[in-house]
Amino acid sequence: MRYSKEFFDLQIRFAQAIVALTGTRIEQALLDYTNIYIRFGLGRAFDRGHATWRCYADGLIHAVDICDWTYRFYLKRIEADQTRPPVATFGCFSYVMQDARLVRIHFQNAEPSTVSPLSIERLPVRLAELRSLFDHIGRNQQEATRIAGTSWLYNLRAYQRCFPDGYVSSAKIAESRFRHMPLWGQFLDRNGFVRTGIVEDFIRGLSNTKNIQDPASCFPLQALAVEASIEQFYCFYGIERDRWMSAL
Repeated sequence: MRYSKEFFDLQIRFAQAIVALTGTRIEQALLDYTNIYIRFGLGRAFDRGHATWRCYADGLIHAVDICDWTYRFYLKRIEADQTRPPVATFGCFSYVMQDARLVRIHFQNAEPSTVSPLSIERLPVRLAELRSLFDHIGRNQQEATRIAGTSWLYNLRAYQRCFPDGYVSSAKIAESRFRHMPLWGQFLDRNGFVRTGIVEDFIRGLSNTKNIQDPASCFPLQALAVEASIEQFYCFYGIERDRWMSAL
């Protein structure tokens, strides 16, 4: 997905607010409080000494408009995005293996633009996708024991109903998520453009922020981290794991 310039502008505006609150340099605020490092395809080490980041940061010094400089830099880097590809995708859902035992679930709207992917009418489709996903995990990831996710979507009942209660009830606010898409993703539509209404709410909250303890509260929804045993999912989706084990 190619992200819009407005998405980067929004993050830069947030970083500038951090600068005003703390006196930190804009380069450091962009590194610590935005998703820009990852969007440049630089991984998740957040190394301020990375050659590509240094090239970007050096350009900030001379840029007349840092929003314009940032987006032009992003467009040159877009093909270098190093986001880990999913193991498998089923409709709106995919998964990656964090390690041999931990599976991470991801969601991306794959419905036609006229259809709400989390509407009650589409719930049977979403559940069927997840059943297929967990059937794939059971067949191909025999060591997996835990399922985890982190997203602003776990705030929504429409998303929660796709998963076992024990998984949903484990939700905790994910700390220090400013660098990651599970927090920033709430501002985007399916095409990488910002959603006007929620952005306006965010900007209003940002304008009222008075100290460094407040920035997270500017976000309409927090990124929530959830985790549960894989057995809860097999039970919830009606998957009999024994048939795989007997076939080994």
